Order: sequence, then structure tokens, then C-alpha cells
Amino acid sequence: MKKPNFRREEPPKTQSKIAFQGGAYSLTVTALVLAIAVVVNILVSSLPSSWTKLDISASKLYSITSNTKAVVNNLEQDVTIYWIVQADMEDDVIENLLSKYESLSDHIDVVKRNPDAYPTFAQQYTDETVPNNSLVVECGDRSRYISYNDIYIQEADMYSYSTSFDGEGAITSAIDYVTNAEQPVMYLLEGHGESALPSTIAGQVEKENIETKQLSLLTVDQIPEDADCVTIYAPTSDLSEQEAQMLAEYVSGGGKLFVAAGPTEDAELTNLNSILSAYDVTVDSGIVVEGDRTRYAFGYPYMLIPEMASSDVTDSLIEENYFAIFPICGGLTVGSQSSQGTVTQLLTTSENSYAKAAGFDLETYDKEDGDTDGPFCLGVSIEDNSGGRIIWFSSSEFLADMYNAYSSGANGDLAMNAFSALIGETEAMAIRSKSLNYNYLTISDSTSSTLKVLMIGVFPLTCLGIGVVVILRRRRQQNEPV
Repeated sequence: MKKPNFRREEPPKTQSKIAFQGGAYSLTVTALVLAIAVVVNILVSSLPSSWTKLDISASKLYSITSNTKAVVNNLEQDVTIYWIVQADMEDDVIENLLSKYESLSDHIDVVKRNPDAYPTFAQQYTDETVPNNSLVVECGDRSRYISYNDIYIQEADMYSYSTSFDGEGAITSAIDYVTNAEQPVMYLLEGHGESALPSTIAGQVEKENIETKQLSLLTVDQIPEDADCVTIYAPTSDLSEQEAQMLAEYVSGGGKLFVAAGPTEDAELTNLNSILSAYDVTVDSGIVVEGDRTRYAFGYPYMLIPEMASSDVTDSLIEENYFAIFPICGGLTVGSQSSQGTVTQLLTTSENSYAKAAGFDLETYDKEDGDTDGPFCLGVSIEDNSGGRIIWFSSSEFLADMYNAYSSGANGDLAMNAFSALIGETEAMAIRSKSLNYNYLTISDSTSSTLKVLMIGVFPLTCLGIGVVVILRRRRQQNEPV
């Protein structure tokens, strides 16, 4: 009988050894993945925030415009933005915005100043009470204080308050101001009962870095050479012939003139209006009343909603579907005989409009004998052959804060567009605030009922039916013989 041949076999690996090897492998892979994640996070954190954060907000609240990039990229001087804020009270939107400015240029440095640690710091820049998240922009010996209330702006409209964010516009404007000693100059005519610019417009003019100075034509022989524009706002008495002639010569010499002058109760603006006659534009002395109900606001036929023609002054409003509101207007009539320049009609009334000859003494809005038939022009842009320009609106009231609020800011935008067209818009001037108001979807009751039936009844029942069919089909397939 053969002797059995017994082979010695190696003992199998123990279960604990296999588990140890698997655990070591998992631990190594986990550590490697964590190391890679740490390195990637470090690399990403060093990238500019504009590369790592996407702005999906409707108003592009977390983005900056190409205008700001143009201003910042051209910086040759160092600019410091002091952020006056207490610890743990930082506004996230402002913080994000400041980080974008700092990442755009090596010439911009953002420095926090805690008012608890530096209680007197802000006093060297402003006498106002300084709220948290206010800013100071400084370059050399020039500086500008930006209040938190100038960043988040609340404006009254017809029924409530609207809020907008103007951080980018305010900061870029301040940077442009502190780095450029020479700013455009606008002279405001005085001596004829003119009104001061309303607060909303005056604030916007300041933000646009337009320096304003008062001008009396009685004390000068000609318009100052540094005048980029002369503004006549709401005069209540007429100019003299010599003053009107001086303004006409200023325009024919290449100057820029902005006029907002409507009917007055106690005087005719004959000499002022004569400036228009050289361009075959005449002014009716009556108050324009609109006969088309769709072309006036709030039931008042003298509160006109004119049609806007395309131009560099009106295009932005037309694109956004805004409407200007013009109260108490005179009517401009544009002829075709001007050889001194080109006249463009900016705002016009309907064919159903007419000018009430009774003026401020009118007793009815109905058309009467002696009233002048429309349509009329309420705003013109005149290009003089010399290169001078006039933008003329036939209302003294349209820039008042109340009417500007009624128009949701369209009246103010119209005026600022006119100033920009006359003076020449800079990159900083083109930045507008961003609305923070919610946009609501308004639907009819019938549409609302239909949506309720679909969402509460049809869609759930459809999903339930599909589920039942799928389950029954699967059960039938399981019970079928193989």
C-alpha cells in the first residue's frame, strides 16, 4: 500500500490581517483626498473673489460694472478706503463689494477702522453722525465721506418707500473725485427768482462729481471760461436783453446750456425765450392741458405724460419702460426754418392737447375759444452749428422731489442724462443704483384658480396614477410563469 503523501500548506491569512490591510488602504486614500482638498481650498482662496463667486441676483447686486473697472484700472495713485465699522457688524454686501475693488488694483487698499478703537477717526472727514458700515475714500489730501445712508438709499414713491443699493456708484464716484482735482463745473444762474436744485437732483449732481457755482450775469462781461455748462432752473422773472444776448453768444461760441422754465404767474419770460427763436422754436404762454386720458397722470390733465423720442437723453428711460411726468408746462412749437442749428424734439404731447390761454387763472380744463391747439413739444435738444448745445424743458416743476417720486425717479434720470449729454459723461457718472425691491408676479383670479386646480388636483393625481400603473405592471411581470 502506498504511503500517503501529505503536503504542508501555508495557513490562510487571518481575518484580522485582511481587515488591517483594508483599513490602512482606506486611511491612506482618505488622507490623500483630504490633503488634495486642503491644497485646492488654499489655492482657490488665493484667487480673486470675482473668479470664485458667481452673482445670480436679478439686480447683479454682487457684481461691478465695466465702468468701475475702467476707472480703477487707470489708477496711478494709491487710494485708501476706510471702512468704519464695529467688530462683527460688517455688512456682507459691502464687504463683498470692497473685496472686489481691492482685487482689481494694487493701488486700492481697504482698511477697517473700528469706531470703538478709533472714536475720533471719522471727525477729521465729516461733522455728521457716522453710522456703521460708512466709508471714507482718501487719496493724498483729497477725501470723500460716504455715509451708510448714501449706500442704501430709501426714496418715497407714490405709496411706499423703495430701497436701492448705490455702493458701487458712490465708491467709484469717490475714487474718481479724490484722484482728479479737475472736475466739471456747472454754473447755476441767479438773480431772476430761480429755485435751488431740489435735494434729490442736487445730491445726484454731487455724486456725479459736478462742481456747482452760482452765476450772476450782471457782474460779469461773459460766461466764465471754466463753465462746462450753465443751468437756468425755474426762473420766476425774465432776463434782461443783455443777459439773454450773453447766453446766446455763449451757446453760439460752443457753450452748453440747460434750461427748465415753465409758465410763471406774474411775468412773461420773453427775453429768455428769445434764445430759442434763433432756432425757429416758439413758446406758447398758456398752460398745456392734455385731452387724451392715457397721456396724463392721477386724473390731472396738466400733469402730462409725454411721448419720448429716441435720443441720448431719453434712450435709457425708453429701454426700461419708464415714463416722465411733466406738470404745468408751456408748449414749444418747432418750425423748420432754422439755419443756425439742428432741433430734436425729445418730449411731445398728443394731438388732443391744447394750451389754455387763461394760464394760472384757468377755471376749466375744457377747451375754450382762444386756446391753442396741440400737439406741443415739452423738451428739445438743440445742436448749434458751432458745437454748442441747448437742452430745454418747458416745465419748472418736473424736477421737484414730489414729481420725481411720482415718476419713480424717471424725471431725475432725464435731467441727469441731459447734464451728462451736455458736460460729457465719465465712466463714474454712468453707474446707477441697483434696486433691492422685490418684483411681484400679478395674475388674474381666473389664472390663479386654474393654477390651484393644476397644482392641488391634476398634477398630484396624475403622479399617483402613474405610480399605481407602474406597481401593477411590475406585480404582473413577477407573477408571470417563466
